[in-house]
Amino acid sequence: MNISTINTKIESHKQLLLQHPLYEKVKTIEDLHQFLENHVYAVWDFMSLLKALQSRLTCTTTPWFATQNPETRYLINEIVLAEESDLTLDGKRLSHFEMYLEAMQSCGAQTTALEAFLQKVSDTKNIFIAIKQSDLHYKIKAFLDFTFHVIEEGKSHKIAAAFTFGREDLIPNMFTEILKNFEQNFPETDLSKLIYYFERHIELDADEHGPMAMQMISELCQEDEHKWKEVEEVSILALEKRIGLWDAIEEKIENKLELA
Repeated sequence: MNISTINTKIESHKQLLLQHPLYEKVKTIEDLHQFLENHVYAVWDFMSLLKALQSRLTCTTTPWFATQNPETRYLINEIVLAEESDLTLDGKRLSHFEMYLEAMQSCGAQTTALEAFLQKVSDTKNIFIAIKQSDLHYKIKAFLDFTFHVIEEGKSHKIAAAFTFGREDLIPNMFTEILKNFEQNFPETDLSKLIYYFERHIELDADEHGPMAMQMISELCQEDEHKWKEVEEVSILALEKRIGLWDAIEEKIENKLELA
């Protein structure tokens, strides 16, 4: 098995996600806010997948020892560099999560619910308790639970699968679809930071991070068929959870319309 085989196995799930009706539901600035205020949890937990990989594939403790595979060490460090300290539209250095928060605030979306959730994570020191006690949609809870269970299991190839096929590999296509709606539906709203964020992801993930993440999986699995099978299983689950996240946001937008 190899990357090409995995891509074939997960193609139907990718198409479900890329053709999701959510993209056509973001029609007003209120819809956009609803999207951002719920999608932000995926932007946040992605950083945990990233750092879980870095902690497993590089040495982040002292005394320092060289990790086994210099190639995966290089690949994850290159991805971390941009994800954790990229250039913003106005020339600052921020993580992509922080850039997303700034973009939310600049277009009027609320970050108070997210901040309360993160405070709960900090207070409980247990991500699973924080998720359970939150007021998030049950499909968003399932999305987060999946991410952190994969991280907790601690298998690098499975974390890389969730990171790559559930996220990095899809971001260019998904965000291109979303950007089309933004530009068409909100011409009078200043979305410069948000569009910059999406365009930056399209640029990075299509040209650099996507191929690097694929290479990282190949390095981690090598000729181990059991690992490749686990990559396939996790990738499908990651896509199903992502579809669930999109379902939850679509439902929230529709519920707001019914209440209006």
